Amino acid sequence: MLSSPRPSWVLFVTWGLLLSAAPGCRDSPQPTPDAGVPEDSGTPDAGPPDAGTPPWDGTYTVLEELGDATGDPGVLSSCALVPQVGESPAGGCLDPAIFDLSACDSPTLANVPRDGLYHVRLRQETALADGGVAGSYYTVTMGLVGDGGPSRFFYAPVTREERDADSLLLGTHNLTRDGGSTTTVLAGCEAPSNRSFTGCFARCVNGRVVQRATADAHRMLWREGEVESSGGLSLVSETYVAQGTPLDIFVAKNHAYVVSANAYLRPGKPGGITVFDVTDRRNPVLKKVISLPDDQLWNSVWVKENALYVASQDTGIVVFDISNPADPRLVRRVPSSAPFAVHTVLVDGDRLYGMGLWPSSNTLVFDVSTPLEPVLLQRLALPLVGPYDGAHDAFAYQGKLYISHFEGGLKVVDVEDPNDLKLLGTYTYPNTTAHHNAVGTFAGRTLVFEGGENHGAHLRVLDASDPAHIVKIGEFRLRPTTSIHNILLVGTRLYVAWYQEGVRVLDVSNPTQPRQVAYYNTHRETDPGRTDDVFEGALGIRVPGDGYVYIVDTSRGLLIMNEL
Repeated sequence: MLSSPRPSWVLFVTWGLLLSAAPGCRDSPQPTPDAGVPEDSGTPDAGPPDAGTPPWDGTYTVLEELGDATGDPGVLSSCALVPQVGESPAGGCLDPAIFDLSACDSPTLANVPRDGLYHVRLRQETALADGGVAGSYYTVTMGLVGDGGPSRFFYAPVTREERDADSLLLGTHNLTRDGGSTTTVLAGCEAPSNRSFTGCFARCVNGRVVQRATADAHRMLWREGEVESSGGLSLVSETYVAQGTPLDIFVAKNHAYVVSANAYLRPGKPGGITVFDVTDRRNPVLKKVISLPDDQLWNSVWVKENALYVASQDTGIVVFDISNPADPRLVRRVPSSAPFAVHTVLVDGDRLYGMGLWPSSNTLVFDVSTPLEPVLLQRLALPLVGPYDGAHDAFAYQGKLYISHFEGGLKVVDVEDPNDLKLLGTYTYPNTTAHHNAVGTFAGRTLVFEGGENHGAHLRVLDASDPAHIVKIGEFRLRPTTSIHNILLVGTRLYVAWYQEGVRVLDVSNPTQPRQVAYYNTHRETDPGRTDDVFEGALGIRVPGDGYVYIVDTSRGLLIMNEL
């Protein structure tokens, strides 16, 4: 589903297009009757027990945990901001004279395209008591627009933009409710290619510098050296989803159910659910579009037998009858007592779990032995560690629920007895944004594949055999400014929906050393409606065991690929 406003330390720079946010996924495939999709794919997408075969023998070295978007990457550019923190530039913060660009190779800025989507790291300088300078970084987004309208920077339309063959300056100036103002400005220094550039940044409040930073901007093209796809992952069909911003998918009864939200990347377009008949995977057929008034922020979907469950931030869990799979019929909303913001849903056997982000921040536990009549058994409320903490998504495995609790980290909960839910352990890291996970047994150990949702988020492999002492044993990283969304474990293959990085398939037979074996780049700058937001690209992913991989992309819609 979509995520709510980011913590203050997660910022990005984007030029040109718009903004966005995202959803969640789960467990393990079943045998497929009549070469179609399983009638009930309501088991988590985990690999079979003891999926880890040689070469891994279960030994590992515990890895240091440094977190996401932490540490000091060092000075990122040769330019400098002239005024110090606390000073008020005479010509204002949008005056190019506040930057010293004398050490820059400015003519190379001609490489910066007129249009492009960028994620920009800002290495913030902080003065130390001993006179030295410490650095930390965060990322913002930026979207450059040629002649089609104002570019975007720091989540706002640019109010001053200067570009020629050897200069680049973007700035925003916004009035605040108290009568003051906030100004952000970025000046380019040099661009070695059309894929990146460096520069310097300033942020002013009421005309005074409050932040200064060097910067490097990464264009959201395919990774250098990559092509559209590799490793045999090929596109079977592509079908545009017109409704809202598509976020998640579930496949059952030869039908694909795509849920959308009415916010983020496509403001003004209603959310809801789009139903496709995928009997012919090469030619999906639109069967129905459902949109309910005042209930349109839908983010996650699951199916059990004839029941389809949709997570709604507006009303809780919306239950549909799909006895006729092409024509879902609204049955009820749960819980019925009062609206409850639910971000994601998950079915494990006769249990339905609804994970609620802020403001509810709980996990709901339902009995769905009668699938169309969920019975609320328990509300799990774990202590919150920050304003954005809450149950984001979860994975059920062998009597335990592994909850990605955003700021609170990965939570392992004993759910055998719904009347006696026990927190067994927690795994956190600096700047935690626990978003999604998948769990399996490898060489007798219970391993969690965990991903955050933040600039620079990457895959962690955790040994949770002893939930009270979870340790990191492996990791896999891509670019320092992109984010993971959903993760699925199928045997020893890990499928990852990685926003701008598209779909990544990793061989995790040796979980201490995940190895990429295939990819498909779904994200293209030129896709209709593409924006500069960090939460753009591949979000929802399912591998139901019918020979295909189903992906939801925020712009391109439903993509069906062959399963490796």
